[in-house]
Amino acid sequence: MDLEHLRWGALQLILLIISIGLHEFGHAWVADLRGDPLPRLQGRVTLNPFAHTDLIGTIILPGIMIFLSPGFGLIGWGKPVQISLPNPKTRRMDDICITLAGPGMNLVLCLILALIGALGSFDSEQDRLVIRFLVSGIFLNSGLVVFNLIPIPPLDGSRLAVRLGLYTEEMFLALARWGFVILLIAVNLPFFRDGMDVAIRLVATPWFWLWELLA
Repeated sequence: MDLEHLRWGALQLILLIISIGLHEFGHAWVADLRGDPLPRLQGRVTLNPFAHTDLIGTIILPGIMIFLSPGFGLIGWGKPVQISLPNPKTRRMDDICITLAGPGMNLVLCLILALIGALGSFDSEQDRLVIRFLVSGIFLNSGLVVFNLIPIPPLDGSRLAVRLGLYTEEMFLALARWGFVILLIAVNLPFFRDGMDVAIRLVATPWFWLWELLA
């Protein structure tokens, strides 16, 4: 493992920590805006990514994937934001808004990275690393959007499926028992990964169009 691989791996891990942190912050922030006191009481309404970091899911497993390249898919995650949904009259819409806020923050980060790429001046050899970092960030956050919208617990898509009436609570609970195993198997199936790649590119492409347009 050479120095260049270590440096790029460290940048990827930092990018992942920031991206997952912003995803979880999105959940907490919108929950706070919707009148749910629990995320603020637990110190989750913060942009500090380490408040949202899970040691195993955000650092150790992704670190193995990035630095050791084991050749199989690994799942990463942040510390889940706990919510109480205290208002019965708006509980369904509150849950939908809070759930969508996580992937929404990843799209905001895609926008920020695209704007940096478009408005920055990158000419030197060192600048190529910056461009590579920005491109990787757009693909990573597009991937987080796509992955989190898969309707399998504990991903955000499963909460949306319940609130939109696609799953019953009983079906959700049944899936939740095996959700992690299902996801671990799915991310290692070639057809699933191919489908994910297509979806990620569809989400990422508009941001690169914006980059080129503004540049």
